[in-house]
Amino acid sequence: MRIGELAARAGVSVRSVRYYEEQGLLTSTRSASGQRHYTDSEVERVTFIQRLYAAGLSSRTIVELLPCVDSPSEEHSDAALERMIQERDRLSGHIAELIRTRDALDQVMAAAQAHRESLRAAVAAT
Repeated sequence: MRIGELAARAGVSVRSVRYYEEQGLLTSTRSASGQRHYTDSEVERVTFIQRLYAAGLSSRTIVELLPCVDSPSEEHSDAALERMIQERDRLSGHIAELIRTRDALDQVMAAAQAHRESLRAAVAAT
């Protein structure tokens, strides 16, 4: 199938398919005229790649996980699981930092609201 059909069947843009290929996540064969051609199994691969992106993984990390898909083995599975644990820990760190930032913003907002209330009270007293 050609790139447009793959994109449509996988629910992504043609640009995404090209990007996946540039990043080494996807391969195609080329016709004599240079058009990309894909197999039916590439639809499932693109869907899988989309799931990994949705899970917050970068293309570099996804490349590291693909040996588990392309050449299943206990070694590849262990490596993929370890890499996903590292990514989960990284995301947990980001979440903790976002929570601290939100809490700091809440404190600033509370101070601003208290100041606003004191201004209203001062105006009402005059």
